[in-house]
Amino acid sequence: MPPRKNRHAKAGKSKKKTLLWTLAIILLLIIGGLVYYFTAIYNQLDNLHKTGEDSPFANVPTASAEAVKPPEWEGTEPVNILLMGVDGRGVKKGEVPRSDTMLVASLDPVKKKFYVFSILRDTYVDIPDHGTQRVNAAITYGPNTAMQTVSDLLGIPIQYYVYTDFQGFIKLVDAVGGVDYEVEKDMRYTTKADGPEYDIDLKKGFQHLDGKMALQYVRFRHDATSDFTRTERQRGFLKAVADKVISTTSIIKLPNILGQVTPYIDTNLDASDMWKLGAVGYDSSMGGSEQIPPMKLIREKTLKDGSQVIGFSSEKALKKFVEDTLTAPEPSPTPGAEASPGSSPSASPGTK
Repeated sequence: MPPRKNRHAKAGKSKKKTLLWTLAIILLLIIGGLVYYFTAIYNQLDNLHKTGEDSPFANVPTASAEAVKPPEWEGTEPVNILLMGVDGRGVKKGEVPRSDTMLVASLDPVKKKFYVFSILRDTYVDIPDHGTQRVNAAITYGPNTAMQTVSDLLGIPIQYYVYTDFQGFIKLVDAVGGVDYEVEKDMRYTTKADGPEYDIDLKKGFQHLDGKMALQYVRFRHDATSDFTRTERQRGFLKAVADKVISTTSIIKLPNILGQVTPYIDTNLDASDMWKLGAVGYDSSMGGSEQIPPMKLIREKTLKDGSQVIGFSSEKALKKFVEDTLTAPEPSPTPGAEASPGSSPSASPGTK
């Protein structure tokens, strides 16, 4: 019979081996889970860029002819992204509808600030090689034409675009679990042309908006201020959605969220740039949110056919307005008041 001391030593070694094997298995499971998680995200990001027949611009002649690879982003210089939302209802397959919403997101990785400019869709501009038209027509000639048009308007380079339709917006809001938001007034609009699916019927007050309700909120423009307040609402609500996307709960569900929206989005961002932009954006706060053209520069025009469009008093002043917004110094904090970075006038306290 072996001495008691030896028996205890052997038992101790056996326990240590069991513990080591258990830790090794747990570690492998964690590593495997992380590899699966990030691989799933990477694959979904890679699928956002559509090519060939999968591209919504497959039948736009100039889209392929002028396709240009965006400059490589080093992660240190400002980057500007054109976001376009379209209403694809009633559009034939292969046709590209005019953009219902146009925004530019400008991210400064050094200042760790992002800025949002919403462009009034009836702004009358020069579209390269296609004459003077409303800015929302630019996308019908392909994303590169749209980027160049907006770049010329704002006076800043537009390196990337993101294109989606109403269904993509609905899927995104639903995928993050909806958004708690303050609806500032009753909103109601019905039309036989669109059908009941796109009727707008929202009540004033703080409430939980799912995808369809959120679409009603950002689409509403049937009041005295029309598209002017609509673009302000869109900027505020998109910030609330962005806050929800980067919340801890949504980050865990990111592969599923991307899987829900991927079929409805097209972009020239590659997976690598999305990773870098996402990392910077996660650590950034709102620096400014403005309408283009700003109210002080707007000059309404009447075309020969009698239709109304939006002009502006000075191209130089418009570009200066954009530059001043992007380079404005940080406001001095008010003594005794707590700062609320990234808050939006239209957003509820619960959005961030």
